[in-house]
Amino acid sequence: MTRPILAALVSLIVTGCAQFSTQGTPGVERLYVLNCGEGVAGDIGRWSPGVNEGKSMAFVDNCYLIKHAKGWMLWDTGIMDAVAGMPDGLKPADPKATHWKRPKTLAAQLAELNVNPSDIKYLAVSHTHADHSGNVNMFPTSMLLVQRAEYDWPAPAGQPPRFRPEHPVRKLDGDHDVFGDGSVRILSTPGHTPGHQCLLVKLPKTGSVVLSGDLAHFKDNWDNRRVPSMNTDKGQSGASMQKVADLLAREKAQLWINHDKAQRDTLKMSPQYYE
Repeated sequence: MTRPILAALVSLIVTGCAQFSTQGTPGVERLYVLNCGEGVAGDIGRWSPGVNEGKSMAFVDNCYLIKHAKGWMLWDTGIMDAVAGMPDGLKPADPKATHWKRPKTLAAQLAELNVNPSDIKYLAVSHTHADHSGNVNMFPTSMLLVQRAEYDWPAPAGQPPRFRPEHPVRKLDGDHDVFGDGSVRILSTPGHTPGHQCLLVKLPKTGSVVLSGDLAHFKDNWDNRRVPSMNTDKGQSGASMQKVADLLAREKAQLWINHDKAQRDTLKMSPQYYE
C-alpha cells in the first residue's frame, strides 16, 4: 500500500471516529432538582372541583437546572427569594390558596453549584403565576423562552407587566427545540394559562422526563384528568393533558408533577443530580 493511500485511509478512520464520538456525546449532561418553595394548600378542592372540598395538602415547588453541552438552562424560578426572609412565609389573601415558605433561596442553591445567574443561557417558565416566575428578574441577561400567548397576556389590574420589556426574549408559537438536538424540548400546553408550557428532557442514563409545570398539580388530578377551577380554558387543559399523555407513552417518559410532594420526596435534590 502506497503512503498517500495509507495516509488517506488513516485520515478517513480518524474522521469517522471523531464523528462517532461527537454523535455519541449526550446533549444533556445533568439535571438538578432545586427546592423553590414549601407550602400548604388550604383547600385542594379549587384544583379538583367537586372532589377533596375543604381538604388541605402539603405542596412543594420545584425548579430545574439543566446542564447541556451548549450551556445552562433554568426551568421555572419558584417563589421569590425574599420569602426566605419572612418568618411566617407568604400568607395568601385567599385562605384556600397556598401558604408558601422558602427554606432555601434559588440564589444560594445556584451558588452551591458554582453557577452564577449570568451563566444561565436560557431561562424558561412554565407560566407566569408567582410560584413559577418569582425570580425571573434575577437573570436579566438570560434569553427568556416563553409562549407569545403568555407574554402578551395582560397582567391583572394594578400589577406590573409579567416581564420587564428590556429582558431579552424569544416569543414562541408552539413547541420549541431549545438546543436544536431534540434533547430539551418545550411543549406548548395551554389551558392552565393562555401560554402554559411543559418541558421534555432526554437524559442519557435516566431516560426521558416531562416537567409538568401546572398541567396537573398532584397525581390524583393527573390520573383523573381534573381541571382546576382557575384554569383559563377547560377545553385546552384537557387537550394539553392528552398531548402529554400521548408523548409519555411514545417516549416511555416519566412525568414529574411540580407540586406533588409525595413524588418530590422520592427525587434526588440538588446538589445531587440526574444524568
